[in-house]
Amino acid sequence: MTGQDPTSAVRIDTTRPHPARMYDWYLGGKDNYPVDEEMGRQMLTLDPRVPVMARVNRAFMHRTTRWLARNGVRQFLDIGTGIPTEPNLHQVAQDVVPDARVVYCDNDPIVLAHAAALLRGTDEGVTEYLQADVRDPDAILEGARKVLDFSEPVALSLIALLHFVSDEDGAHDLVGRLLAALPSGSYLVMTHATSDFTPEESEAATAKMRAAGVTLALRSRAEFTRFFDGLDLVEPGVEVPHRWHPELGEPVPGQDDGVIPGYGAVARKP
Repeated sequence: MTGQDPTSAVRIDTTRPHPARMYDWYLGGKDNYPVDEEMGRQMLTLDPRVPVMARVNRAFMHRTTRWLARNGVRQFLDIGTGIPTEPNLHQVAQDVVPDARVVYCDNDPIVLAHAAALLRGTDEGVTEYLQADVRDPDAILEGARKVLDFSEPVALSLIALLHFVSDEDGAHDLVGRLLAALPSGSYLVMTHATSDFTPEESEAATAKMRAAGVTLALRSRAEFTRFFDGLDLVEPGVEVPHRWHPELGEPVPGQDDGVIPGYGAVARKP
């Protein structure tokens, strides 16, 4: 199922890096541009483990999706999807629950160009892709309602996204507005980069990204935990991402060879 033609012409800004394309480069993908690779290499000079962090975030998404599907969740709204990298969220969910319904959302036109890869799911399930920005939650919710039943629980997935949204842009309020539309029994799934463990490197990374026109809002554990106010955290609560239910997936090579400067958590809306 597809609501937008991924083969239609898209305008891609190749003059400055985009997080989705940098993420693709970290993962060894080919859907990125020299400007993305250049900024990626600059990040590696500050912390050579950035590609490991990217894979840790993907693995966290796999494990949390598996956990949610096994615990009865059949609907997923994934914002900040990124360029398709198998297995994608719907493949993990539909492997457990074949009739799972998944809506993907991203603001980078290059993701739209590859959206067909996100739409190949089970016959029983449904997948859809929206071209939209997390800063416009009303547009996201309007599109998602066409696919998801908002009277039933929905898992809202925000993996490695909110550290690109500043407080000035109202990051906490945006999450609150998205959650307010979802029923009791829904879940919030998040990972977020932090400067708690590597303050000097993080300050340098923030400055480099800002110079390239990219916001990087690294938040503390307390600031990250605020996103879950009013929700019931799933054990083990706020944790370094690769330590969240590691038994649900395979470890990422190198994940224990130093600090992973980020947090992850899953929480249920009462």
